[in-house]
Amino acid sequence: MSIWNGVVRVGGDSTHQEVGMNQYLLSIYQPDGPPPGPEVLGPILRELQALNEEMQAAGVWVFAAGLHPPETATVLKASQGEVLVTDGPFTEGKEHLGGFTVINVEDLDAALGWARRLAKVLSPLSVEVRPFQS
Repeated sequence: MSIWNGVVRVGGDSTHQEVGMNQYLLSIYQPDGPPPGPEVLGPILRELQALNEEMQAAGVWVFAAGLHPPETATVLKASQGEVLVTDGPFTEGKEHLGGFTVINVEDLDAALGWARRLAKVLSPLSVEVRPFQS
């Protein structure tokens, strides 16, 4: 199986079938550290709520959520028959996954259209768009 340009190809070269992908993950990355104060965050959250409501009205919104900071994470990793449990994020970095939205749209172009609008609301944060495997 391979994914190319929003299409899943299943099977070998001569017998592949294409399955259109509808669901996309819009991942929101934010810098480590405390969030901005209410004077900055308040207007952003209002715009985000309005965009979520617009996605719902358009029938493309599936699910969205914000995440607690990375230091609240617990990581489990199996090795040699044992599972190691550690506190904290999987990787150290300057940014982390802060939240996400799942949408159901016709194609990658439609997903990118919604992601552009989300990126404008959340500027200067980055939004990554990835299709779900079917």
